[in-house]
Amino acid sequence: MTTYYKNLINGVWQEPKSGQHFENRNPANWNDDLIGCFPLSGKEDVNEAVAAAKTAFDKWRLIPAPKRGDVLKRVGDIMTERKDEIAFEMTREMGKVFAETKGDTQEGIDTAYYAASEGRRLFGLNAPSELPNKMNLSFRFPIGVAGIISPWNFPMAIPTWKIFPALVCGNTIVFKPAQLTPKTATTLIEIIEQALKDVLGRDYIPGVVNIVHGSGTEVGNAITEHKDIDLISFTGSTAVGKKISESASSTLKRVSLELGGKNAQIVMDDANQELALEAVLWGAFGTTGQRCTATSRLILHEKIYDEFIDKLVRKVATLKLGYGNNNGIDVGPCVSEAQRNTVHKYVQIGEKEDKAVRVIGGSFADEGDLAKGWFYKPTVFIEVNRNMRIAREEIFGPVLSVLKASSLEEAIDILNDTPYGLSSSIFTQDVNKAFVAVRDIKAGITYINGATIGAEAHMPFGGVKETGNGHREGGWTVYDFFTEWKAVYIDYSGKLQRAQIDNYENI
Repeated sequence: MTTYYKNLINGVWQEPKSGQHFENRNPANWNDDLIGCFPLSGKEDVNEAVAAAKTAFDKWRLIPAPKRGDVLKRVGDIMTERKDEIAFEMTREMGKVFAETKGDTQEGIDTAYYAASEGRRLFGLNAPSELPNKMNLSFRFPIGVAGIISPWNFPMAIPTWKIFPALVCGNTIVFKPAQLTPKTATTLIEIIEQALKDVLGRDYIPGVVNIVHGSGTEVGNAITEHKDIDLISFTGSTAVGKKISESASSTLKRVSLELGGKNAQIVMDDANQELALEAVLWGAFGTTGQRCTATSRLILHEKIYDEFIDKLVRKVATLKLGYGNNNGIDVGPCVSEAQRNTVHKYVQIGEKEDKAVRVIGGSFADEGDLAKGWFYKPTVFIEVNRNMRIAREEIFGPVLSVLKASSLEEAIDILNDTPYGLSSSIFTQDVNKAFVAVRDIKAGITYINGATIGAEAHMPFGGVKETGNGHREGGWTVYDFFTEWKAVYIDYSGKLQRAQIDNYENI
């Protein structure tokens, strides 16, 4: 029997105004595993959700921040109790292996507890006045209604990066999750609603969180264009991010964009090759390469180029594909048929480009049970140069391009030579080279002797160039995005003192 899910608007689970739904299916078993049907909502649903969030904001902002933090603490506790269940269903919904979906869920838990503690650390900054008998203070205040638009590849962690800080700062939420992962998003909102009721009791405020399912064209655009949405936090492709920026500019709302990446791992000739090999396998093929931080390029020093490639190809050949909730699986399916087709299109582009050589993979994986889903064989290209499309454009799949460098300086120059700047990595045992890389790599994240994936919840996350618009998620930095600063001057001199005239003229 098919399960039909609903939107949450103003504390009530309700059908979309259209009465229409879309299917959510298991990408590893597409025809036989229907997870459920979700609302195909429209502008009317968004308007109702925004009105509810706007009304709720007037009460939620007055809840003391430490108590708002208590709500997030309760969220973390519930997520901990349900971690295995959440992870299992997430793997079923989007494909990555169970160990990874448990990690995705744990990151949400870590973010909840971090946000809970920030309820007691929304510090202001104070400064001395230039005038006598006067104090200068500053405070952070919530902004209003936050529109949250999240992707499918981290369907628990990424929404929590946005929603939890927004809530503890005193904002209310209208959330549009990705159409490919609506079940995990619904579970998250159910948990937040439960926590709100558990902590607030009779003071429960409906409309603090609202979820509206649907397409980016209908629901996403309605959120970004809405005059009563005060800020937008979006993670997704650079192309869509640019459109959101243009759309939101008409109302001058605050916008945070976390977009694409074309991340590279450098391996110098003095590196621990076994460690570097383990890292590139994890970085390139973990989550089936479907991460904005995935290792899409491998830059090898020319002295170890042939040796490392030989080891790499042999290791890639051992990776086991399959349904991620089964034991012993290394790589799950692409999230959809369309995504797999995009990956294959880029492989075909790579095969036609200049002198690039595909040494493994390059086709659908459709043997036995793999034929039930959208599996693609892990693929490696060698003899790639920096100008090729497979070395410059985000593929978002299990495809690795290998490039050669003759020096640290050339390796860094190659790494920097893309429109993106999200994550980066260098393997070397020379501390001097490591610090040169930290200084000269143009990216928001740099790992020394680590893979390009694996950001921690209490550190800033984001990139430079076309990877975003300068804001950061995670850590302490995201709390500035979700708050407004107010300067407060307290004059107890008993007379009108003027700070913006020349008070030094009689000195």
